[in-house]
Amino acid sequence: MELTLLGTGAPTGLPRPDCPCAVCATARGDRARAATALLVDGALLLDLTPGAALAAARAGRSLVGVRQVLLSHPHSGPAVELPAGLPTAGRVPDGQELTLISGHRVRAVALDSPGTGYEVASPDGERILYLPPGGAPAGATDGDPLPYDMVVADVLGRPDGLAKLRGRGAVGPATDVIAVHIDHDALPAPELDRRLGASGARTVPDGTTLYVGEYQDAPDVPRRTLVTGGARSGKSLEAERRLETFPGVVYVATSGTRGDDAEWAERVAAHRERRPGSWRTLETCDLVPLLAGNGPPLLIDCLALWLTDAMDQVGAWDDERWEAAGRTALRLRTAALVEALRGTRRTVVAVTNEVGSGIVPATASGRRFRDELGRLNAAFAAECEHVVLMVAGQAMPLR
Repeated sequence: MELTLLGTGAPTGLPRPDCPCAVCATARGDRARAATALLVDGALLLDLTPGAALAAARAGRSLVGVRQVLLSHPHSGPAVELPAGLPTAGRVPDGQELTLISGHRVRAVALDSPGTGYEVASPDGERILYLPPGGAPAGATDGDPLPYDMVVADVLGRPDGLAKLRGRGAVGPATDVIAVHIDHDALPAPELDRRLGASGARTVPDGTTLYVGEYQDAPDVPRRTLVTGGARSGKSLEAERRLETFPGVVYVATSGTRGDDAEWAERVAAHRERRPGSWRTLETCDLVPLLAGNGPPLLIDCLALWLTDAMDQVGAWDDERWEAAGRTALRLRTAALVEALRGTRRTVVAVTNEVGSGIVPATASGRRFRDELGRLNAAFAAECEHVVLMVAGQAMPLR
């Protein structure tokens, strides 16, 4: 099956008309995107957008052979002129199937938002799923018979939709996931490519023709990632984004509770509020058994608080206890954690704090914590495929 993306942008396109934002200002050349529309084997057009015939011509394709035009979502703004020779655009009712003269079968997929998704099967049995902007499949996550060969969807706007498809088995390791409906809230390349890659997805320029089932280099989805940075640099948000397209994530909170500390409670509540509802929270510092076991991805937030607890356990804050046995006991604990990370088969994203770049702590115990966290970060990072430094909300890949 041959799929030509006549556009890959949001319904208003990218850049948005008259928008002064930084992303729109730099959306030129290959970064400019028309509203998303797909041409399947020259016979099926999914979504009709302004200039569709011209976009097809630029891509070296023609709309002459199109036998069916289907819309996936309500279109606002002025009416789109139907190019000469094309059949009238319409929508298929949810759950119904239509067979084209070309042999393609199209099934309408119910969504949890206004619009319709389309599952398209070629005469050779290849299957793709196309979802509209802001759309994700509705209903329970019952298992699908086989993963799709390709999914074309709003990965940035609805990462939970991709997580749902993964959870029901509709997206597997070999599924080619293409992000479309890209708006001006997306990051510029190459940061966009990096973030999509961490989700197992990719994007392509307008006019690209893809061949469903053709071998593609899989996006670089790391199994172990360390996110570090200073206070309020965006560490936790970056870590959450790296796992938001995966189902059943276990959020490991090493912070615990702090009695009557209202400000700390507000921090914890804010973190919980922005996590997907399908995630499970586990409050513990006992990380080694979690890393040793099998299961869904782990998000560990954070290593600095894990180290604080570990230093509490060995009496590392007291100079005499530290010199007598605390140093050795702490090193054994950190070595066990790093060894568990090295051997884990789970996907892990861990958050830590970057310390030592500012004021030197005034106390010996403070300097001890700074030094031990630096050592822990270095050892942990050495076992990770990806290491990311957050500065002013911007991700700077170190590995």
